[in-house]
Amino acid sequence: MERLNSKLYVENCYIMKENERLRKKAELLNQENQQLLFQLKQKLSKTKNTNGSNNDNKSSSASGQS
Repeated sequence: MERLNSKLYVENCYIMKENERLRKKAELLNQENQQLLFQLKQKLSKTKNTNGSNNDNKSSSASGQS
């Protein structure tokens, strides 16, 4: 019985250590994901603003030619 408890204790320690390692890895991946999402939103925002500015210039030019 004592041997079984020791074996389970060691296995439990291993599982807790692995769990902590995976938790840290998940946290790093989450941070990376948040950073990539932020960068994507910035690029989309710049693209949207650039396209909006181009459309304004085209419509102004078209109005000036009439």
